[in-house]
Amino acid sequence: MKILFIGDIVGKPGRLAVRELLPEIIEERGIDFVIANCENAAAGFGVTAEIVQELYRSNIDVLTSGNHIWDKKEVMGFIDHFETLLRPANYPEGAPGHGSVLAHASDGTPVGVINLQGRIFMSPIDCPFRTADREIEKLKKAKIIIVDMHAEASSEKIALGWYLEGRVSAVFGTHTHVQTADERILPGGTACITDVGMTGPLDSVIGMQKDAIVQRFLLQVPNKFDVAKGDVRLQGVIVDVATDGRATGIERLSVPFQGR
Repeated sequence: MKILFIGDIVGKPGRLAVRELLPEIIEERGIDFVIANCENAAAGFGVTAEIVQELYRSNIDVLTSGNHIWDKKEVMGFIDHFETLLRPANYPEGAPGHGSVLAHASDGTPVGVINLQGRIFMSPIDCPFRTADREIEKLKKAKIIIVDMHAEASSEKIALGWYLEGRVSAVFGTHTHVQTADERILPGGTACITDVGMTGPLDSVIGMQKDAIVQRFLLQVPNKFDVAKGDVRLQGVIVDVATDGRATGIERLSVPFQGR
């Protein structure tokens, strides 16, 4: 089975890239299941119900997220209604939404997806490692399990990969928006990459207009961040997974959109 994981979709440029490029990628690469991180899909901050529906129409099977899932207040009113819209599973008990889901590929194969959030340089929520143990047990009907580890620190993402080695098919890092070149398959058959990248404008600072970000660093005062526009790409990874759940291949993807 071929699974495509799309890196953090940033604003309208990222959504347009998904809409226009994804059908072709699915057909040409024989993709069976698509996961995408959507926490920056609404103008760079959060997501709306309308955008969730738009991304589903773009042939995405499961949407993951992270700390920015709460940026739009209206999310509290709809997140429980979308079973395949995930927020990190290690938010404290009682938080709205779902942290994992058992979905199915087009051929009926069950695919488990778990969303986790790191704690280094981020909010001190529940332990992602122990939460992963719990969520894997809930998804025991699925031999194929994909984990989105939404975190700042490379060490935390890599450590989770080793912790879950042989128990999940893949651990994909998100959140930093910079695609790393360390994709590999651990000895136990778990595919890993520190960050899958970003689907949005690379002529930017992690998706935002660069001048505003530079001024923020120079002056240390708040200013407005807007989504950039130049050099839009769809970034992510394709992982090949055997029927026993072991990853057999992983490939980075960075497809230009602008000018097509």
